[in-house]
Amino acid sequence: MKIDRSILFFIIPLAVMCFLAEGRDFETPPRTTPYLAPAAKAISPSSHQELYTLFDAENYTWQTLEEGVPPIALESLPDDLARIRQTDERKQLFFLSLLPLVLMANEEIAQQRQELIWAAEAFDAGVSLGALQEERIEALAAEYHVTGDPLRELHVREELLSRIDILPPSMVLAQAANETGYGTSRFALMGNNLFGEWTFTPGAGIVPHNRPRGARHEVRRFPTLYDSVRSYMKNINTHRAYAALREQRAKTRAEGLPLSGRELAHGLTNYSVRREAYVREIRSIIGRDRLSLLTSATLRRDDPPFQTREGHGLLSTPLSASRAIRVARTESH
Repeated sequence: MKIDRSILFFIIPLAVMCFLAEGRDFETPPRTTPYLAPAAKAISPSSHQELYTLFDAENYTWQTLEEGVPPIALESLPDDLARIRQTDERKQLFFLSLLPLVLMANEEIAQQRQELIWAAEAFDAGVSLGALQEERIEALAAEYHVTGDPLRELHVREELLSRIDILPPSMVLAQAANETGYGTSRFALMGNNLFGEWTFTPGAGIVPHNRPRGARHEVRRFPTLYDSVRSYMKNINTHRAYAALREQRAKTRAEGLPLSGRELAHGLTNYSVRREAYVREIRSIIGRDRLSLLTSATLRRDDPPFQTREGHGLLSTPLSASRAIRVARTESH
């Protein structure tokens, strides 16, 4: 989601039909949200064996999830995942590889949500917010494509809160598995694209082999897997195709219940032209691969807040998660 600051859509009727059917071609400018990321370890493994070695060193397995998920930021998937003969073993390695990225992206969104809630509560209590605080809330509304004043207009606030919210890891990982063949697809390996998102900027993506004649869409390339995860979450949280999913999530919140990936998956009908069949596939993956076990997964907090060479940390300007990962990669060389 981080390639262009503005995208012009010159779409032929066929592409428009695909847009309305699938809602995957959503492109947004880079997010500048402040975020204090954990001490992310950015890596680009050349083989699945490197992943095993790293995960072993971190004592990170399907059985140790209750001990916390290490903040490992996989920038790309190794291209030999398909060589793992045991299907369950390959699936688990895929899920373990992406889970930290999903949790980091959710934490970023959760921080935005809390920022809005605190500002709204202060405003309702008669506290005068500073100009920078009000500008920040305006920026959040613009980022999530909500028109109006979320501080002074309650219906606008409710709409913004319905958009700034996390997504269950079980649903996110099930979709990634479905779209990439558990990390073995051409688009995942060549473009770090985990969710089949499109672009209409010529040359910005990968041309599908089976693209219909006259169509202009390409499958987007992302700098890292984390960029793909964030783009997907912004898509689900803002695209009109997933309004029903957001409504169900807001209702679940209002009832004080935990978010369920299997339930929210009902709101993914427009994600694929297969519609209900696609939803059944996602729900089946969640159940078959026991992804509901990830509901309570959290990032480990053993490490201190992320530090840069300039000393950014808990008491100074927080970094965005994506920037923190880039700095980690730079400082590792």
